[in-house]
Amino acid sequence: MKHKSKFILAALISLLGFTASLVDLSEVDVQLPAFFDEWTSQEQISAEEIENLPDYDGQNVVIQVNGNRPSFTAEEASIDAGSWQTFSDLDSLNRVGVANAMLHRSMMPTEERGDISNVYPTGWNQKKLENNVWLYNRSHLIGFQMTGENDNWKNLFTGTQQLNQIHMVQFENEVANYLRKTNNHVRYRVTPIFRERELLPRAIQMEAQSIENNDVQFNILIHNVQNGVTIDYQTGKATNP
Repeated sequence: MKHKSKFILAALISLLGFTASLVDLSEVDVQLPAFFDEWTSQEQISAEEIENLPDYDGQNVVIQVNGNRPSFTAEEASIDAGSWQTFSDLDSLNRVGVANAMLHRSMMPTEERGDISNVYPTGWNQKKLENNVWLYNRSHLIGFQMTGENDNWKNLFTGTQQLNQIHMVQFENEVANYLRKTNNHVRYRVTPIFRERELLPRAIQMEAQSIENNDVQFNILIHNVQNGVTIDYQTGKATNP
């Protein structure tokens, strides 16, 4: 089984490389299999440390926050108001803020995602990498597959391909698959982490808690980085070393 997984992984990477030469991956959501979970680090950070988030250490892209336990209060986890979602207003620099939701499968879209190329989130200094794919994605705080939110400026931030298509999608798929299989709710929160007046978020924090049971529960931080690329978070400009 181990050799089979390695073969599947190699085939998938090859397929992604071929696809990248045909389409603009900045507009594509890639669905990755469950065994990509092994890429998630067991490194830990506290909620208090996020306010003074240290620089990326070059190894641990995904870090568990508070032992992977979400920090919703009883009031925040109440389903008295049914399903809903809210987005923060853009700040004085036009940066996105925290997005909250009480998710349910009734909110999931029945149509394919539309064009979002008219949205230019802060730090959008697109760059084509050496492997002929784009560095940045217009990344959803609350994924389209959850609620059908499309070209909402309050819901889109500049995220690296590595953040959006490799790591963030793992946790989004976990939530979406649970919603499709049950009639239950998931409390969900995604928080972009900016440092001072920088235009590109250093990381995002994702929290989820299934309400009727504990089948879905995580609190993780994903660094907004790309292997082999040096990023200026003040502007979003990037260079290859």
